[in-house]
Amino acid sequence: MAQDLLKPGLRLVFCGYNPSLTSGRSGHHYAHPGNRFWRVLHASGITDRLYRPEEDEALPDTLRIGFTNLCPRPTRRADELSREEIRVGAQELREKLDVLKPRVVAYAGIGVYRWFRTTSKVSWGMQENPAVSGVTDVVLPSPSGLNRMSFDELVEHYRQVVPLLE
Repeated sequence: MAQDLLKPGLRLVFCGYNPSLTSGRSGHHYAHPGNRFWRVLHASGITDRLYRPEEDEALPDTLRIGFTNLCPRPTRRADELSREEIRVGAQELREKLDVLKPRVVAYAGIGVYRWFRTTSKVSWGMQENPAVSGVTDVVLPSPSGLNRMSFDELVEHYRQVVPLLE
């Protein structure tokens, strides 16, 4: 299973819905071959080169980028998660963020943030009222192959994060 890759002092944490079945088997974040995450990170300028899922464990130390999910259970689709899993996951995520206080949390999917904040009033980009004081919340489209947004559109959304990291 893809474990949280979190520690104090992170510039950026990516938060997804939950691991894919591929990530669950491999133990690495965004490991499904159809997921555009790693290519989008590089193309948007968040990373200096194209990383592979197998390199995810190095990023908290080298680039101060961490990874977590709203729910830990791997599924084929996020809508397979139960309301109870989401409720517990949201509570645990808030506690992690409150302790670790990363500079920016990028939610990879508008639904992740809706579920986390239990609200439908969410838009793309930086959120006015963060979930945790002192942490900037940014809502980005999911890079999953299930998302029909074009690669270039994804890159434009992810570019919003770069100035927040400087």
